[in-house]
Amino acid sequence: MKRQFFWVLAALVLALITGSASAYAQGTFKVPFKFESGNQKFPSGDYWVALAGDGKITFRLVSSGKEVQAPFLEKLNPPTPPTEEPQLVFDAVGNFEPSYTEYFTVYILAEVWLPGDGGFLIHTTKGAHQTQTVKGEAAKK
Repeated sequence: MKRQFFWVLAALVLALITGSASAYAQGTFKVPFKFESGNQKFPSGDYWVALAGDGKITFRLVSSGKEVQAPFLEKLNPPTPPTEEPQLVFDAVGNFEPSYTEYFTVYILAEVWLPGDGGFLIHTTKGAHQTQTVKGEAAKK
């Protein structure tokens, strides 16, 4: 009986630790421009962002509640000292499509940094581009 109680208690502690870590590894962002990630296009707006746990990052547009998951390529080592605020890093790339007469700036999500969980590489842009960082607010404990 003691052994069964021990395993139930261990499972409960593990569930609490996992739940609190995922609750901490999230943030809210106000993204002032449209952006892309993979084959998906996102409107500007307020986003809740969190690690999905299966190699993906979840993006929820606050105004509509619509959730989309984007895969990440690799986990990045946290900076020294570790950042306390979440950040989204975008690559700003020039594009002449679709009219070929006007120059458009396309923002491509490159990295997601979440406090307590480090960074996640979403996309690598080769060639000329600029970097734009959007800082967010960490989840309340």
